[in-house]
Amino acid sequence: MQFLRRVFTQILKQLHKWLLPAGALCAFVGYVRPWVDHKAAGLAVLGLDLGEIVKFLHPVQQGEIRLWREGFYLPLVAVSVSLSLNAFRRDSQTSTSSGAEGRGTEEDESSPRYGWPIRIAYLVLAIVAALNLLPPAWTPQQLFTPEFRLQAAAMFLCLGLVAFSPLVGLVQSPRALFASLGGTGEDGERGGCAWRVAWGIALIHGLVLVLLAGAAIYFPVAQFRLVFPTLAELYGQTPEIGWGPALTVAGLAGLLWHGINDISSLLKK
Repeated sequence: MQFLRRVFTQILKQLHKWLLPAGALCAFVGYVRPWVDHKAAGLAVLGLDLGEIVKFLHPVQQGEIRLWREGFYLPLVAVSVSLSLNAFRRDSQTSTSSGAEGRGTEEDESSPRYGWPIRIAYLVLAIVAALNLLPPAWTPQQLFTPEFRLQAAAMFLCLGLVAFSPLVGLVQSPRALFASLGGTGEDGERGGCAWRVAWGIALIHGLVLVLLAGAAIYFPVAQFRLVFPTLAELYGQTPEIGWGPALTVAGLAGLLWHGINDISSLLKK
């Protein structure tokens, strides 16, 4: 039974490890795929286009439909932030050694979760997702106008997290953060102030990612449903919904589940 339990634990660990890249890639691909499909490519509406198109819809302009326009860009923010914060994360590996009395002792060692090729791929996708927050035909002055200020701030935040991803990766693991704060020893870890600070920071980090992924699912989908009847009027018929929303939601659900698992593991410590 212990062998089967160990195998099952390793399988779950591998699934959790690769859920992040699979979810992020699926969410990004779905976001840049058609949400409103059409035989004519020029009439297909990508998830990336929704934040701009809704500005020109008459019910939105008249205030009949109230939207948070920037909410359509939350999937890009969720993908970029999740990849940046996890690219350099370190995991605790437990090894068992036999003592003089035959009882196993555990030694925890912090090791990188992902190799350099995966890290580079993460950061490249995080940068691409962040740069897609730029408005079309933008200028530096346009980024600081009230219309695009929040959008630009989100982009700069995402790019900043990419730049400092080796440092912010420490907050994912309370053990790694505890060591960086100068903590040593298992007893001090569990009861000391430094350990509690490290654990609290890691918990806040996990909650931020979970809330961000949840918001990235809710706002684009809910607002897309609101404007869909207006889009149908413009097309003169009910348009076909593409694979974009399903892929985006599936990928973001993966990121959400990844974050929930991280918090669950953290609460067990």
